[in-house]
Amino acid sequence: VASKCELLEYELEGENKPTHKEIVSRLNEALVDGVRVIHSYDNCAKIKNLAFLDATVDLEYDKGIPAGAEEAIRQLFSRQEIIVEKKGKNGITDQNIAPMIKKLELATLDAQTLRLFVRVCCQNPSLNPMQLVAAIGLHLPELKPDFAKCKRLEIYDLNQEVFR
Repeated sequence: VASKCELLEYELEGENKPTHKEIVSRLNEALVDGVRVIHSYDNCAKIKNLAFLDATVDLEYDKGIPAGAEEAIRQLFSRQEIIVEKKGKNGITDQNIAPMIKKLELATLDAQTLRLFVRVCCQNPSLNPMQLVAAIGLHLPELKPDFAKCKRLEIYDLNQEVFR
């Protein structure tokens, strides 16, 4: 999973608070290679108002995209009920992910890769986009990809405005 939209909520104590530029610089000095802070904001939205996530999920097939895969996957995600197993604090439960899929588009990137563009609920309830891959494997086992990768693109509030 890759991401362009992770948030870190923090509070600073003391009288001499650093500037946003200093905060970004100091955090970046402390982070591992490949992870970096881009912005720091004042008075951000409350995490409880976080609602939706945009992501891409690439489905890669070593021997090429199976015939009819695009249409079958579209039909799967247009169902009213799509049950997958979810691991939680209290063990494994069945979860209907269909109501948490707010938008789903499918595109062929090349002969071996299908890309899902999705907007899903990311809080109360939340849907990890990789559960879409699990749904394909469970409900369309012949279309289970050989490899899948997810990239989180943006997060939104309940009004579907960018969350900051």
